[in-house]
Amino acid sequence: MYNFNFYNPTRIFFGKEQLGKIDKFVPADARVLITFGGGSAKKSGLIDKVKTVLGSRTVFEFGGIEPNPRYETLMKAVEVVRSEKIDFILAVGGGSVIDGTKFISLASFYNGDCSDLLKFGFMPIPLDVVSKVVPFGTVLTLPATGSEMNHGAVISFEHGKFAVMCELAFPKFSILDPTITFTLPKIQVANGVIDTFVHTTEQYITFPVDARIQDRMAEGILQTLIEIGEITIAEQENYDARANLVWSSTMALNGIIGTGVPQDWTTHMIGHELTALFGIDHGQTLAIIYPAVLEVRREKKRAKLLQYAERVWHITSGTEDEKIDLAIVKTREFFESLGIKTHLSEYGVTKDKIPVIVEQLKAHGLTALSETQDLNLEISQKILEIAF
Repeated sequence: MYNFNFYNPTRIFFGKEQLGKIDKFVPADARVLITFGGGSAKKSGLIDKVKTVLGSRTVFEFGGIEPNPRYETLMKAVEVVRSEKIDFILAVGGGSVIDGTKFISLASFYNGDCSDLLKFGFMPIPLDVVSKVVPFGTVLTLPATGSEMNHGAVISFEHGKFAVMCELAFPKFSILDPTITFTLPKIQVANGVIDTFVHTTEQYITFPVDARIQDRMAEGILQTLIEIGEITIAEQENYDARANLVWSSTMALNGIIGTGVPQDWTTHMIGHELTALFGIDHGQTLAIIYPAVLEVRREKKRAKLLQYAERVWHITSGTEDEKIDLAIVKTREFFESLGIKTHLSEYGVTKDKIPVIVEQLKAHGLTALSETQDLNLEISQKILEIAF
């Protein structure tokens, strides 16, 4: 197991009827900006409920944060924070709203060109670059990204998607009430299951470092998703199934299973390009790319693929290659059982676009991906060809 430095200060309020906790953890004299997305939080009455809990505090609203939040939109919110002297932000939404709110929080006190904050990638923004932020909390409406309990975000700018990481970008608190997610469209729930699944495998199916606790926690998340994935899509108000999805999503990317282990993220990096170029949902891009990654990288990942086959899918007979083959098949079948297509061609993308995707990877410096940093553009092209 590698050395690690684990830090996570986010307070979680999980379960039914937790909105009231906001009153205790938002300063009584705060000028509050509520951030949200396309309007479902408003139409459902959730924003009004949040405002009721906030009571006599001065409250402003900023809606319209897109899926894959855009830098230009977020900068409009930064102007609101600055002009109205906002001192607390409350993100009401899923991963995109929370990611966008993290960037707003980081940018509001930054004196330079705020696009500078997109240049650090997976390296945390140094505290001498951003030393002061606007504190924020979240009310989660869509389980998927784990953004409600981590310090990372992905922001769309020009023709790319950029990772933003900073120790100051952890939410102060997050409200995780599974009942708030009951009205989600089935496609969003399915995307969330797949996003959570691949978040977990990006940190698990790499190579062994004898991190037994992290491995078994990851396997527990994966087995839970396999057990409840179809149920929570078919039975929207099955509280137990949805509660397990919500907590799985949070646990998959709050840093715990990723401590002390190698991490991949190839699927996410290629998937981001598919979203940017073709507008394919993030969860769908992962379902397209991940089975192909496992096929192309099966030798690099052999030991962990065998462990995955045996412990997660309970495949105990056959040769090593037969076990790996079946594990990859079962992974694809699981994604498809959720109603998600797993081939690029099924989304109207033609084969001649593969070189375009590869060029975008090159343009964004994504030329040495994977846990071993040897996944070059030629290998990325092979993955895309198999994914087609």
